[in-house]
Order: sequence, then structure tokens, then C-alpha cells
Amino acid sequence: MSSAAPDAAGIPEVVTDASGERLARAVTIGAGAPVLAFDVGGTDIKSALFDADGTALGLRRTPTPVGGEAGPARLIDRLAELAEELRSRHPDVVPEAVGLVVPGIVDADQGIAVFSSNLGWRDAPMRDLVAARFGLPVAFDHDVRAASWAEHVLGGARAYANSVVMIIGTGIAGALLVNGRPYTADGYAGEIGHSPIGEWPCPCGARGCLEAIASAGAIARRYSEATGTEVQGAKEVIARAGDGDESAARVWNEALDALALSIAQLTAVIAPQAVVIGGGLSRAGGALFDELRARLAARLSFHRIPALVPAELSGNAGILGSALRAREAASGRGAR
Repeated sequence: MSSAAPDAAGIPEVVTDASGERLARAVTIGAGAPVLAFDVGGTDIKSALFDADGTALGLRRTPTPVGGEAGPARLIDRLAELAEELRSRHPDVVPEAVGLVVPGIVDADQGIAVFSSNLGWRDAPMRDLVAARFGLPVAFDHDVRAASWAEHVLGGARAYANSVVMIIGTGIAGALLVNGRPYTADGYAGEIGHSPIGEWPCPCGARGCLEAIASAGAIARRYSEATGTEVQGAKEVIARAGDGDESAARVWNEALDALALSIAQLTAVIAPQAVVIGGGLSRAGGALFDELRARLAARLSFHRIPALVPAELSGNAGILGSALRAREAASGRGAR
């Protein structure tokens, strides 16, 4: 792994993985117990050792093992290898707990990975398995819920006790914070990307899901289907729309309408103070945020229109949330 010189907090401005790909800058999580933190995705794992000052040591990204029935065992083996590498490089930092966050349906209270289509597992008792392997308290949570907690503590949601965090990338994931705490509903809350707002088919098997029209992946796919022209991603579609491409403008306009409708529904039902938007699409800036503000104002009446706020922690929100949860486990306030 390579990195730039550290800043005043001792954290590199730029972190890269083994292939040289840039990762988002990490921030300190503040003083507390040293912990190991893992953010597992469908394609890669982010791992780091956080010291007593809250500095992320050895932050890196490595491939996720193949999933399936034996996926949990393979994953735990890989986490143990990564932990050993981190501890050998930093022998003076002795972790007191482990944080692990994963995608899918996660029952954090029971420590169970209920379902993950990306990783191919069902009802895996991940918290107990990891605790047995590491011999340490383990905090286990959903990746986006952990990321939203990090945004609440350290980032864009920190001024709002009641907020929705939406991560818009290949799909759309979400999490709800109510009175300063995550609302989980046994792991089923926050599936904003699969809230039905139309009649188009979704790969999940339902109809009208938001992410099938408004995710960054869907925007690129729908433009390519309409024109026969392959694009590098939603960013290119938005740029083409700004240059007068009618097909791009239609695809982008339909995505904005769908996002505005979904946020309007959330506003009417749970009245968040803010909707914090992260993921690749959030980098569209005013083309996204200004348009959504205008469309919400036009759609709603007496409702309290939420502030639309860019997420601040970018790609490291998940691992920072994992570390924060691990700190709770180390203190006895979090998971076992």
C-alpha cells in the first residue's frame, strides 16, 4: 500500500489500495480504545487498526473471498489474516474489540447476517463466529447503517438527530436515524432503493424499485439501452444532458423525479430534518442537490422540507462506523 504524507492528525490525505486506486481520506474517530475495523462489500474488504488516538493505521482494500455456503468461514479466515498483518505492523497497538459491517439484511441485535445476495449467505451467526475466532468483543452491523452512524457522529448528519442517509451508487442503500439512534426493524428498515414508486421491473423481483431508475448504475444502463452508446457511468450521462443530449436529459430527469418522489414520501412519513446523500452520484453537486431541492419544494406543501446535505466521509464512512461500533463493544455498551 502507498500513501501521501500524513496530515496534522496523523492520517494520510490520500490512501491507495494495492492496485494504486485512491481511497477516500479517513478522519480520526477521537480518543478511545484501540480496535480492529472491517467493512466488507460484495467485491472488497476495507480493513484498518484504529489506535488509542483514533487514527486509522494500515487502511487498505483487498478482494472479498467468494461467497456461498462456505462464504462465512472463508471470510472469517481472511479477516483473521488481515488482522494478523495489521497487528504485526503495529505491535504496540493492542485491539480491545472488533467491528464488522456487511451488506444485505442484518439483524445487528442478534448478530446474524440474515441474507446477502452479493455474498450468498443466509442466517449466518457472524458475530458469534468472529468473536470465537478473535477472542474479543465484536460489534456487528449493516454497512450503510454503520456508515450513517459515522456520518451522524463525524460527518454530514452530525447536526441532525432525525435524518435519512442515502448512498446512491451502483444501487441505492439507506439508513434511518430517529432521535439520534438508528432505526433498524430487525434489519429490514432502510431499504430505500427497493421502495416501489413505479411499475418497471427490478432485478430483485419486485416492481417499481427506486434504484432501478435512479441509481448511478441504472442511469448509465438506461442511457446505453436507449441510445446503443456505452458510457463510463452516470457522470457522463449528466454531462451529456448538460450539453443538450435529449436522451441523456430524459434519463437524468426521470432519475431526479424518482429521487424527489422518494424523498417526498420519506418527508411525509417520518419528517427527517435532513437527508444526507452520499455515494458516487452525490458528486454531481448542484446538478443533483439544486434540482432535488426545487422538485421537493414544488411537490410538497405544509411539510417540513428536509435539508439536503452531501455526505462528508465518502468511501470511508463504513469503516469509520465499524470502528465507532467496535469502540462501543469494547466499553460494554455495544454488541457482545
